[in-house]
Amino acid sequence: MEVSSEKDFWDRIIELTKGAQDKDSDPHLWAIQLSSTLNSVGLSLPSIELSHILVSHICWENNVPTAWKYLEKAVAVKIVPPMLVLALLSLRVIPSRRFQPAAYRLYMELLKRHSFSFASQINGPNFQKIMMSIDDVLHLSQTFGIQACEPGVLVVEFVFSIVWQLLDATLDDEGLQELTPEKKSRWATRSQDMEIDVEDKFNEKRMEYHEKVQKLNTVTAIELIGQFLQHKTTSRLLYLACQNMPLHWGGFIQRLQLIGRNSSALRNSTISPETLLHLVSSYTPKSSDLKCKPSQHQELHSDVGDHNYGASCSVLWIPLDMFLEDCMDGSQVAASCAIEILTGLIKALQAVNRTSWHDTFFCVWMASLRLVQRERDPIEGPAPRLDTRLCILLSITTLSIADIIEEEEVALINEAERKSSNQPKEKLVAGKRRKDLVSCLQILGDYEGLLTPPQSVISAANQAAAKATMFVSGLNIGSGYFECDVPLKCSGNLRHLIVEACIARNLLDTSAYFWPGYVNGHINQIPHIVPGQVPSWSTLMKGAPLTPLLINALVTTPASSLAELEKMFDVAVNGSDDEKASAATILCGASLIRGWNIQEHTVRFIVKLLSPPVPPDYSGNENHLISYAPVLYILLTGISQVDCVQVFSLQGLVPELAGTLMAICEVFGSCIPNISWALPTGEEISVYAVFSTAFILLLRLWRFNHSPLEHSRGCQVLGDGAPVGSQLTPEYLLLLRNSQLVSSSNISKYRNNTKTFSKNAIPPSMHPLFVDSFPKLKVWYRQHQACIASPLSGLVHGTPVHQIVDGLLNMMFRKMNKGGNQSVAPVGSGSSSLSSSSGPGSEDLPLRPKLPAWEILEAVPSVVDAALAACSHGRLSPRELATGLKDLADFLPASLATIVSYFTSEVTRGVWKPAFMNGTDWPSPAANLSTVEEHIKKIIAATGVDVPSLVAGGSAPATLPLPLAAFVSLTITYKLDRASERFLNLAGPALESLAIGCPWPSMPIVASLWVQKVKRWNDFLIYSASRTVFQQNSDALVQLLKSCFTATLGLSPSPISSNGGIGGLLGHGFSSPYGGGFSPVAPGILYLRTYRSIRDIMFVTEKIVFLLMISVKEIADNGLNKEKINKLQKTKYGKKYGQVSLGTAMTRAKLSAAVGASLLWLSGGSGLVQFLFEETLPSWFLTVHEVEQGEGCKGMAAMLRGYALAYFMVFCGAFAWGIGSTSVWKRRPRVISGHMEFLASALDGKISVSCDWATWHAYVSGFVGLMVRCVPTWVMEVDVDVLKRLSRGLRQLNEEELALGLLGAGGISAMGAAAELIITGSE
Repeated sequence: MEVSSEKDFWDRIIELTKGAQDKDSDPHLWAIQLSSTLNSVGLSLPSIELSHILVSHICWENNVPTAWKYLEKAVAVKIVPPMLVLALLSLRVIPSRRFQPAAYRLYMELLKRHSFSFASQINGPNFQKIMMSIDDVLHLSQTFGIQACEPGVLVVEFVFSIVWQLLDATLDDEGLQELTPEKKSRWATRSQDMEIDVEDKFNEKRMEYHEKVQKLNTVTAIELIGQFLQHKTTSRLLYLACQNMPLHWGGFIQRLQLIGRNSSALRNSTISPETLLHLVSSYTPKSSDLKCKPSQHQELHSDVGDHNYGASCSVLWIPLDMFLEDCMDGSQVAASCAIEILTGLIKALQAVNRTSWHDTFFCVWMASLRLVQRERDPIEGPAPRLDTRLCILLSITTLSIADIIEEEEVALINEAERKSSNQPKEKLVAGKRRKDLVSCLQILGDYEGLLTPPQSVISAANQAAAKATMFVSGLNIGSGYFECDVPLKCSGNLRHLIVEACIARNLLDTSAYFWPGYVNGHINQIPHIVPGQVPSWSTLMKGAPLTPLLINALVTTPASSLAELEKMFDVAVNGSDDEKASAATILCGASLIRGWNIQEHTVRFIVKLLSPPVPPDYSGNENHLISYAPVLYILLTGISQVDCVQVFSLQGLVPELAGTLMAICEVFGSCIPNISWALPTGEEISVYAVFSTAFILLLRLWRFNHSPLEHSRGCQVLGDGAPVGSQLTPEYLLLLRNSQLVSSSNISKYRNNTKTFSKNAIPPSMHPLFVDSFPKLKVWYRQHQACIASPLSGLVHGTPVHQIVDGLLNMMFRKMNKGGNQSVAPVGSGSSSLSSSSGPGSEDLPLRPKLPAWEILEAVPSVVDAALAACSHGRLSPRELATGLKDLADFLPASLATIVSYFTSEVTRGVWKPAFMNGTDWPSPAANLSTVEEHIKKIIAATGVDVPSLVAGGSAPATLPLPLAAFVSLTITYKLDRASERFLNLAGPALESLAIGCPWPSMPIVASLWVQKVKRWNDFLIYSASRTVFQQNSDALVQLLKSCFTATLGLSPSPISSNGGIGGLLGHGFSSPYGGGFSPVAPGILYLRTYRSIRDIMFVTEKIVFLLMISVKEIADNGLNKEKINKLQKTKYGKKYGQVSLGTAMTRAKLSAAVGASLLWLSGGSGLVQFLFEETLPSWFLTVHEVEQGEGCKGMAAMLRGYALAYFMVFCGAFAWGIGSTSVWKRRPRVISGHMEFLASALDGKISVSCDWATWHAYVSGFVGLMVRCVPTWVMEVDVDVLKRLSRGLRQLNEEELALGLLGAGGISAMGAAAELIITGSE
């Protein structure tokens, strides 16, 4: 229609309506007449234009009952769209409700009739156009900031806006609007026009009537709000607003709470204030209350035979114990921060287990305490010991919990600042998590068995208890460690140390000292002390000089505060040379190992001291690091102990430490060794000593002796998620370091923690580093890779390298050269021969070359190659070979690393003849080899693993590959003193790795030889050798994995695992709780110490899935064999004893899933989890499985398999990728989306699954249900089209609620589809 004719047409409609009003025509007849008129001109119904016309007609010239009846009839017969009419009326009626109370009442009546049913509207014509018109009227997109044109989204916004308008009007009517933060309405609640009614002004009765209607209207509005919150359809739509509009929802809830607490009209309504407040505080619309089958049993946390430490703590937290125990493996230094991993793991378990933070913190502390008690008296050996375990308990666990508490409180502070700009930004807001920590630590005192301190920390525990006792007694004690003997009555335990660690991190205050039972009695006076007799940290803080007596006291006593550490750091930077050396010694003493309350600061101070800045006035030609050599050497030797390196690793400083070590190696490795320094102890050090100590420590930070082929194979298969071990290279460590520096999370961490972290915690250099930044190191590293990958190339005669090789060989074998007419020398082919005498003047050659260390390292492979070839040809005895290699290693200890890489590469090539370990040429293991093998066999058998060919029969002579024989002979020449320890810490793991790659019984032979040298390491060496079985025999590895499942479930026949639970899986570690002789080792411990050396880690994935399914079958069978089940079912007790309850079965299946997920995640990290999602599980579903099932248990077993797989997958993903909105792993969205696409395609019929249908149904509903409930952030990363397809598939499985929950968790992009599903499903 043209504009003029259109105006004429609508004028006719108005005249038609007015005429009907004048005649008081029946609304139904008017509607028929109106519809006929509209149809005559081809207007589609419902009409958007007519809505505007009719509302404008009523407001306010024709505000009479007949007009309202006509409007209601037009809405009822769908001549006009109801939602649009209500939107138009809301803008006209609500602001004028005081002057037009009857209209407001009629408007609310229309709301009651037409605001709770939307199905017919969304299926009607022009619905999208109608919703866009509503958006234009109410400005929904502008108000809520959602630029979406989906009708479903606009429906949600429409309902939300209507309820909010009613809420604002009610607040305004009751004078409560001033109590809102904005002090004004979000929506128009008062008319902008001046309305004057002279007649009413003087009509008191009319005014009284208006006031009465207004009060009734306020009550009606409140009741109508309650209906919106409780109605099945609108409550779900409002829940979508809650999920996707959190900022707006917060203001909405605030207003509802104001009504609940202050409204007088509420007390006169059908809804009580208590009911409304309860509805607001616990508002959970039914759409979020997903009754999907897995969740019905999530709270059934029955203990599965956990009769060990912490029996009250659910075994469903067993992944914590496994991760913490895995941190104790010293064969490989982890580059990632244990604090961050533990924090993510705690959050994941709390979400999936759906536990309170009180229970979560309690289980975390219990797991950490079990870690300490598991090996409180560990066996001797070069491995992390009690100090590392205490670091995890008192530093790492405490810092992880601190991060979790800080996360909540920062969010609360930000929320408070958002609500009130006047609130101080630094005001401490105590969150619920902090209170939960307090309550869990209070009940922790009931577990005395776990709290008993190991012998070495009894004194520290007693001091902590004495400190609390003196505080409670009102005595001034200051802080830190006491300078006197502790009163005998103050008997402390590990809880006292935990509380002190929490106080040091501001998680608790001294009110903890007053907890019931925390202290025993009072003391009246401070114990007597003679002033000045006991030097301590307080002596230092008073300005005392560093005397030998004070230095010794500070080395053996940890600092108690950050201020004391900063004082010592200042001495190390600005003191005299002797003071700097003493300060370095002190920082690497007890403050590093036992300073649990300040350990995170100590390691950062040390790293910064290892990278000193260039002095402002420095003008020397050599690198400024040279002048710091004594301090650097003291620091390097101080942190080279196994436990010290583990502390740096746990604190996440390995990448940063590696960068500083590379710089030191680059400088000192390039220096000619014509400089030496004297330490305060009298020891004289050289350039070689500094370089070698730094270089050996650097190489311990990555698996330098593993072949590049292994690295590339792991990375090729797993992409950037390869197992951690396969990526520990210099490039990777520097990449981690650089990413940490530029990471926004780390930058914010330094900024936000200024109250607890010193300014010296900031990394010494904020510039990125690359391997190219260290050219000498890069050259060595490339040569090292080439040496491992391929045989040595020939040397060119007369070149500098050839001359260095010649000089080194003469130095190593000078005695043999003098005694005969032959010497060991290289030839052009790269092999070696015994050449004739070195020629005239050869004896005049300097025996010890004065060359930079990098040049010597370049020649070492050819030197060792020549020596080994000479020994192979009989021109050099094994003893002479070992002595010569030891001389080389003594001359430049760093050469030990190149010797290791050479021997590793030669063993893998298999070109050398075997060496007979007969005691004549080579050392013999015969004295104890048979005993070692028998012990190994017993250890393996105790885990439930049967390896028939474990001990070779007959009396075949013991042999080793020649490179391995040479290497083990070299290692046993070292003395076991502190000077050699840091080098053996590199050689030990390399020797074990080398022996693993050789035929059985190479490792038992190596262990036997070392047992003869160090008898006190007997247990450690035999336990280490027992791991070789699983690394060389895949069947044995599968049996070990199966034992992990059966031991946890209490289905193992082994005595150590019969009780099941955490104790069954991990036992007592490698220590013997009974003393004397060997004790059985739990299967979990053996696997955690084995998996890092498994070459084909992909093999583990399929086996874990297979074993999980086997364990579920055993759960369904109640752990009984088939004959016993049949026998029980024939008796009257069969039903009671022959079957297992669904609740118990679900809990045990979930436990199996948690164990399997932990094993897989620890074995291969995020890369293996990706492989599981993309390859292993889809293949499993597409394959037919023949799993025997007991009679009557088929249905339960099939269902349990699906649920177990669902938990298994969610656990794996949560452990590897986290549950937060920002994943530490960038591929998470792609992998999750791919798996959801697989599920949707299978439900669509595009893919045909071959597994049992009950298993498939249970898996789909279980996996999706767990995602929606526990990890909704994953859902938001999935493409909305995939979510819609999967939702349709779930509805086909009669999982309506789950389908809705999935779309509801999908974010704004899925909100429209979720709203449409709510609306269509409600009719």
